[in-house]
This record gives sequence, C-alpha cells and structure tokens, in this order.
Amino acid sequence: MLFNSYEFVFLLLPLTLLVWYGLNHFRLYAAAKVSLVISSLIFYAYFNWSYLPILLGSVLINYLFGRILISDAPKAARRLVVWLGVLANLGVLGYFKYFDFFLQNLNLVFRADFTLRHIVLPLGISFFTFQQLSYVIDCYKRTVPRYNFLDYALFVSFFPQLVAGPIVLHSEIVPQFADVSKKSFQSDSFSRGVTAFAFGLAKKVLVADALGMVVNAGFDAVSSLSGVEAWLTMLCYTMQIYFDFSGYCDMATGIGRMFNVELPMNFNSPYKADDIVGFWKRWHITLTRFFTQYVYIPLGGNRKGTARTYLNIFIVFLVSGIWHGAGYTFILWGVLHGVANILCRAFKKPLGYLPKAVRWTANFAFLNLTWVIFRAPTMTDAAALYRRLGAGGLTLSAALRKSLEKNILQNLLMNFGIPQSELVYIVLLLAAAVLLALLCRNTNERIERFRPTVRSAVVVIALLTVSVLSLSGVSTFLYFNF
Repeated sequence: MLFNSYEFVFLLLPLTLLVWYGLNHFRLYAAAKVSLVISSLIFYAYFNWSYLPILLGSVLINYLFGRILISDAPKAARRLVVWLGVLANLGVLGYFKYFDFFLQNLNLVFRADFTLRHIVLPLGISFFTFQQLSYVIDCYKRTVPRYNFLDYALFVSFFPQLVAGPIVLHSEIVPQFADVSKKSFQSDSFSRGVTAFAFGLAKKVLVADALGMVVNAGFDAVSSLSGVEAWLTMLCYTMQIYFDFSGYCDMATGIGRMFNVELPMNFNSPYKADDIVGFWKRWHITLTRFFTQYVYIPLGGNRKGTARTYLNIFIVFLVSGIWHGAGYTFILWGVLHGVANILCRAFKKPLGYLPKAVRWTANFAFLNLTWVIFRAPTMTDAAALYRRLGAGGLTLSAALRKSLEKNILQNLLMNFGIPQSELVYIVLLLAAAVLLALLCRNTNERIERFRPTVRSAVVVIALLTVSVLSLSGVSTFLYFNF
C-alpha cells in the first residue's frame, strides 16, 4: 500500500490510529502492539501477498539468531552464529536482488546460456534486511536488551519505515513503544505529524510526480532528445528524486508522530551542501550511519592511516552503489561518489579557499551528472543523454508535451493567465523546486518550530486537499526500487 493512495489515507491509517489509541486507552498495551503489527503486515502485503512469508520468515529467523547471541552460549558458538546470521541475511538479499545480474554476467563472460529467473524483488527487503543485520550484530556485542518477540516484530514491521526507511536501530524505536506516556493521544504530536504528512504528500504528488512525467518521457526517447529536452530531463530527475525521497521521509516522520513515535531524521536539505561530503551527511542519513557503523568502522575507519582511510571510504561507496541496485550504472555511480569523497577530503584545505557559491555550483553539477547514471537503464542510455546535452533545438517532443496534459498544476497556471506552454510550465516548476530545496526550511525544522495557528491549519488543509485531488495518478516512490 502506498502512503499516497486513497486506501491508505482514508482507510488503513485512520482505522489503525483509532484501534491503537482505543486499545491503549483501556490499557490493553499488548493488544495494541498486536494490532499495529497486523496493520503493518496488511500494509506490506497489499503490494503482493507473496512477499509476506519472506518478511515473516526473516523476522522469525533473525529473532532466533538474536536470542542465541545474547545467551550464555560459548564465545566460539556465538561467533559462528553471528556469521551465520550475517551470511543468511546477505544471502537472501543477494539472491532476490542480484542473482539474475550474476547469471547475466556469467552468460556474457563465458558465453553460457543460463536461464534468467526474472526474480521479483520483495518490497523493502534492502531496508528490513539491513535493519535486522544491525540487530544481529548488536546482539553479538551484547548491547541489546532481551526483547520479547512482539516488540521485535513491531520494531521491524512498523509500517512508516518498513519499505523505504529510515533504517532505524532497535534502541531508537522499541523503548518508545514501551513508554506509557506515548500511548495516549497527544494533540501536539498529532498536529505536527499531520503537518509533516501534508508537506510530504504535496512534495510527492505535486512536485516529484509532475517532474517524473518529464523524466520518463525523456529517458524513453533519450537518443532523439533535443538539447533543451536533454537538459530538462537531467534537471527534472535531479529534483524529482529529491522531492520524491524527501516527500517519503516527511510522510514517514509524520505518521510516526501521529503514533507519538519519533523516527530518526533521514533527509536534511542535502542540496544545500557545498561539497559531496556534506551531501552525504544530509542524504539518506540512516543509510550513511549504517555503513559507517557496520562497514567503515569494522574496516578500520580512519585509525590506520590516510591511505587506508581513503580505501575504506571507497569500499563504503562501492557497497552503497551495489546496495542501490544490480547493475553497472549503480556500481559506477557508487565509484564516482567514492572518488569524489576522497578528493574532497584530500583537497579540503585548498577547496576551502574557493567562494562557497563556486563550491556549491561544482557540487550541484556533479550531482546532476551522476544522477543521470543512477537513473539511466543502461550505460548506453546515460552516454546518449550526455551527448544530447550538447545538441541544438528548443522544441519539446509530442511525448514530453503529452506527459503534462492532465497535470493539476499546469491547469492552475493556465487559470492564472500563464500561457499554455509546456516549456514555460516545466521551467517554472523546476525553478520553484530549486528555490524550495535551497531557500526554505525543511519539514523537520518546520515541525520542531510548529505552533498551531489558523494560518498553519489553512496551509495544511490546502496542501492535503490539492494533493488528494491529484491521487488519481498514484505512483510508487523511487526508493521502493532499492
């Protein structure tokens, strides 16, 4: 089920909230947790019921691994179990996400004829696998209390963060569900949650999806794009993935607040960063945290000299590229970001003398160019788009014009007297997206400073109304693919 769907907004979310607070009101705390787990499983299974056994099996097996690891078993046995746990999780993830990619490469290198399985990637498997990996490793370190199975199942399955993050730690969420003070309805937390959800829904539906129509049309005809179409395709994807992921993070944060649960910040205005190091401190923060704690530091971090530090950074970004998808485009994207991180650190002092505007422009250009590789189906498509950036022509193809026919914002612009020009519309939408990303406070900052007023209520109601009216073209979030 999608956050941006009628079924979720008008059925699952309100019913889950009603049952949760109703059961907690009568101090039926365990029943309330059971109800939230059931709602989360319904939310997950709505996409495809065949995914459910995979999630349930993963939860059960990792919980058993954890119980063994925090027991009084001999150290050698515990070491064996933690390795089994790590390999089991990575093995399942590798099978579903990379097995076909592995066969494709075997066929290519050895001229073999292995039949591809065309395995369907279970939704959110990358996220709940990493979340449970952190739990298993922490159990081996014996930094985990003895949770009961219900608390553990809720920790993994809590639907706001289940399918696209944030990648939460057990220590961040389990204690909140045990806190009696969080079990009663709190108007302040709820109003902050609704506000965050409204901003996130508007980002997704009104901005990201509108830009996405241009992006899809552009990449579908990448070799025949005019120069202006190629630039618009690249810039629109840069802003689409920003507002798509930011919108999801806002909605996840907002839903959590509706349940009095604070999820960790996962997105902090990353396009405001003036170098790639700063970007990764702001983009997908919990993924960066996971790789830092469970890959970078075990490799030695920065404790073994400069050369080893740079190698560890490179490995982390290579793994990040592989995590995002099974393809050479993702691998190259990770490599480029790893190299850029190393160069930024190596030349930090001389780069610091450059004006901030110059550093920001260079960083934003790098992000645009590498997002092309991230989005392109193949390296050939990415190269084709790069070539078209230098082509002439200011016209839009019929495909790009048609992609915007039913967009609600374009119709609103026409009502305000702005000419019916798709090029004007796209440029205005892009300009608005860039200004919002660079000049406005992000949603986390807004809800921390939130004060209920008539004005804020009007803004939230307006955003929700316009966004809900646009739900007829429901689309999935980009990070669902990873």
